[in-house]
Amino acid sequence: MESKTNKYGVSHAIQRQIDRTSYLFLLPMLLFFLGFVIIPMGMGIFTSFFDYTMSSFRFIGLKNYLDLFSDPKFLRSFWNTFVIVVVSVPAVTIFSLWVSSLIYDKNAWVTSSFRGIFYLPVVTGTVPVVVVWKWIFDKYAGILNYVLVSLGVIEKNIAWLGNKDTAIWCILAILFTTSIGQPIVLYISSLANIDNSILEAAEVDGASNLRTFWQIKWPSILPTTLYVVVITTINSFQCFALIQLLTSGGPVYSTSTIMYYLYDNAFSLYRYGYANAMGVLLAIVIGLFSILQFKSIKSNVEY
Repeated sequence: MESKTNKYGVSHAIQRQIDRTSYLFLLPMLLFFLGFVIIPMGMGIFTSFFDYTMSSFRFIGLKNYLDLFSDPKFLRSFWNTFVIVVVSVPAVTIFSLWVSSLIYDKNAWVTSSFRGIFYLPVVTGTVPVVVVWKWIFDKYAGILNYVLVSLGVIEKNIAWLGNKDTAIWCILAILFTTSIGQPIVLYISSLANIDNSILEAAEVDGASNLRTFWQIKWPSILPTTLYVVVITTINSFQCFALIQLLTSGGPVYSTSTIMYYLYDNAFSLYRYGYANAMGVLLAIVIGLFSILQFKSIKSNVEY
C-alpha cells in the first residue's frame, strides 16, 4: 500500500501545497534572474556574431572575435588586465592572510578596530575613495608629491596618473586598498574557528610557529583561501570604475582594461556586437582561470 506521508511524516497533499507556496515565493527572484541575467546574457552572445551598431545589424559570424586578436588597443587592454590580475591576486591574498594572522587572536577591541579600518574602503564606496586617491596623486596639490619632494626622493613633481609608466601602478595601489577588506574579515573568522586544543597540543610537542601554520592553520583555511583567490580574480578581471574615474584608459591606453575598452566600444563608439564579443571572451577567460584555481587548490581543501 502506498504511503500517504513522506519520510518526515508530512502528507503528500500538504507537501505539494508547501512546494507550490515555496515556488511562489521564489517566482519574483526567478523572474528577475531570467529577465536581467539569463536573457541579456543570451542576447549578448547572440549579437556578438553580428555587425551590430546604431545603423547596422548584419550577421558576420566569427569576424568580431577574429578582429579582437588583431586590434592593438584590445591586446594592450588584455595585457593590462592580465598584469592587474597577476599582481593584485597574490598581493591581496598574502597581505590579508598576514594581517589576519597577526590580529585574529588579540583581544576583541584590537581585532574589531583593525577589521573596521581595513574594511572601511569597502563600505565607503568607489567614488569617495577614488576622489581621495586622485588628490593624493595630483601633480600639483597632491600630498604624495609634497612628501617625496620634501624628503628628497624626487626632484620635481610627477604626474602619477598622467605618466604611462606609473599610471597602471597607481591603479594597482588603489585596487589593493579596496580589495583587502573582505579577505581580512574572512581570514580572521576562519583562523578564529580553528580548534585551540590542536594548537596547544602542537605547542606542547615543540612545534615552531611556522610548522604550526603550515601543518594546522593552512589546511584549515584552504576553503577560505580558495574563495578569496577566485573572488579577487573575478573582481580584478572586471576592474572598470577606477579606470573610468581616474584615467579613462590613458595615457595612450596604458591603463585600459578589457572592461573599460568594452564600455568604450559599446557606449562611445556604439559597436555593440564588437563589445559583446569582448564580453563573451572575458567570461571565457574568467571561467578558465576559475577552473584552474579550483583544480590547483580544491584538491587540498579540507572541509
